[in-house]
Amino acid sequence: MSPKVSVIIPVYKVEKFIARCAESLLSQTLENVEFIFVDDASPDGSIGLVEECMARHPERNARILVHPENKGLPAARNTGLAAASGEYVFHCDSDDYADLGMLESMYREAVRNDADIVWCDWYLTFGHNERYMTQPAYGSPMEALKGMLSGAMKFNVWNKFARRSLYTDNGITFPAGYGMGEDMTMMMLFACAKKVTYFPAAFYHYVKTNTEAFSRTYSDRHLAELRYNIDRIEQYMKTRFGGSLYTELAFLKLDAKFPFLLSGDSSKLKLWTEWYPEANRYIMRNRRISLRSRLLQWLAWKGQFWAVRLYGFVFNKVIYGIIYR
Repeated sequence: MSPKVSVIIPVYKVEKFIARCAESLLSQTLENVEFIFVDDASPDGSIGLVEECMARHPERNARILVHPENKGLPAARNTGLAAASGEYVFHCDSDDYADLGMLESMYREAVRNDADIVWCDWYLTFGHNERYMTQPAYGSPMEALKGMLSGAMKFNVWNKFARRSLYTDNGITFPAGYGMGEDMTMMMLFACAKKVTYFPAAFYHYVKTNTEAFSRTYSDRHLAELRYNIDRIEQYMKTRFGGSLYTELAFLKLDAKFPFLLSGDSSKLKLWTEWYPEANRYIMRNRRISLRSRLLQWLAWKGQFWAVRLYGFVFNKVIYGIIYR
């Protein structure tokens, strides 16, 4: 009998976290699950810890696939997908962890609704506390897709179950070699889905280790990868839907460069002005996100960077530097 769910876990330099992650997965209450750990040529002791956990759970269908050299996160996900045989696919990042009933609850919800994709709430987990992060509910794949493009709904891989056939029937894989923004691939699945459903509960703990600077640090390579993935999604949506999502694609571009405004870095503020200036006129039209976020972008568009820097300071140093640690 085919597995109900294939769980894919890329592993690379996560020695501090992988034992908790693997134990949370192999201790799940759902039976008939396959667990595919992909060793992306990890140079530390991560795989040894995975093997120890597998030895404690010999009843589980778990295996390790090995990359002879490091290929990056998207390629590791693709290796797992190629080996998967489950009805549904769930991707788990190896520095995070899941509540023990996650797979069973999500699978039952998927079967009950005959859904191609199920998504749920999640926890933003810090060293000493965590935030419950509520996701929006949408009644159709198109509405959910618009929610992700607008930034109202997370497009991350780790709070979603998707039928494996969505990948195989539509030739959808992750963008090997382009890791920053690679989980935008989930939007392609929604574009092909016929029925989706939201489950209003949280099971997944997304671990945030660097609370001193909540905004991302981008290298030149990361920036190039992000641009590649935005362009990839834009082309895919235009090919599939023509120009009907033009406004929502503008929202995606605004959402992609929004973290630049929180950095406090003058070079990143300059980058905000250079990236996708054609999208700026849509700032106040995106009513799916908060008025505060729209005002911050509008201030940047009008060159009021003193206000943007002040907000970035409060956001990084007070909210995520003191309150959430």
